[in-house]
Amino acid sequence: MAKIITEVIDTVDAEGQKMINIQETQTVTDIDGNEVVIPSALNQVSVSTAIENCEADKANLEAQLAACEAELAEIIAIRDAE
Repeated sequence: MAKIITEVIDTVDAEGQKMINIQETQTVTDIDGNEVVIPSALNQVSVSTAIENCEADKANLEAQLAACEAELAEIIAIRDAE
């Protein structure tokens, strides 16, 4: 799912942080076979909150990648042992 990130001009939170809009989108195929981007959820958060959330997502993905690489290594070892 792609995201469109834009700054909210002249808006800050209670702590003086800049605010951003994070618009989630979906790509679907229309009746003619063309890909169309449709906006879905819109979240307005401070820049610091967005960074914290993104860093947490990154850490989670890195952990998933490490688990996937370990699984792949085991599968390859089994394949090569035959």
